Amino acid sequence: MDLLTIIKAIILGIVEGLTEFAPVSSTGHMIIVDDMWLKSQEFLGKYAANTFKVVIQLGSILAVVVIFRNRFIDLLGLKRFSSKELAAVPDGLPKEETQGRLKLAQVIVGLIPAGVLGLLFEDYIDEHLFSTSTVLIGLVVGAIFMIIADRFAPKKAKIETVDQITYKQALSVGLIQCISLWPGFSRSGSTISGGVLLGMSHRAAADFTFIMAVPIMAGASLISLVKNWEYFTMDALPFFIVGFISAFVFALVSMRFFLKLINRIKLLPFAIYRIVLAGVVYLIWF
Repeated sequence: MDLLTIIKAIILGIVEGLTEFAPVSSTGHMIIVDDMWLKSQEFLGKYAANTFKVVIQLGSILAVVVIFRNRFIDLLGLKRFSSKELAAVPDGLPKEETQGRLKLAQVIVGLIPAGVLGLLFEDYIDEHLFSTSTVLIGLVVGAIFMIIADRFAPKKAKIETVDQITYKQALSVGLIQCISLWPGFSRSGSTISGGVLLGMSHRAAADFTFIMAVPIMAGASLISLVKNWEYFTMDALPFFIVGFISAFVFALVSMRFFLKLINRIKLLPFAIYRIVLAGVVYLIWF
């Protein structure tokens, strides 16, 4: 594999890492960048290239695990942490004590809807929805949903931290997450918007989104990897490894930055960006 191909893997990793946890659709960005400029299908093949766009998310998942490591250890019952330790933002500033505690069962409840639909329609999504045109639709419709969420959300959030989320709210966010199976809509965009409409603060909705992302993204990546194992060769392995490392590094940086800002800037700036991006890509592509 030549240097130019490795550079393409780094670029796709950067795109994935910078956009995975912002509500702008990382998959949509990778599809647009790849279809318009990098053309990974030409040297990986269609199915291996599509799988790369899913598997590379494992790098971003690792970044989530690093940042929320106390939370995951607590959820798995390996060690108990105080509410302040669990609610600490990435820069180490603790929030107020909370009486409740997010449970693993609540995370599972939120995962079930999208997990089931993802398994049922994975082949259809890979075959028909991984294209620039479908991504543009997802970007615009998702942006409208985000604007609605900011416009009609309760003025004062009832849920300030993930430890206050109920089972019903977890299921509702999980149902809303199903629309993110359409590339371009954005997992974080749909779940944060849905959480905000349900009375969560933007930060609480973002935290719950990222915690749910780990099992569902890991599962989707591993399933795609197993199903398309025949399309992988030793020549393609460096491409995947470089993309993984690149995605991890840039996800780690961008996620910390995003979590510090989300309660201040909310969703509107991301919605505007999505609409502008869709318009520019439409003019260039079509």
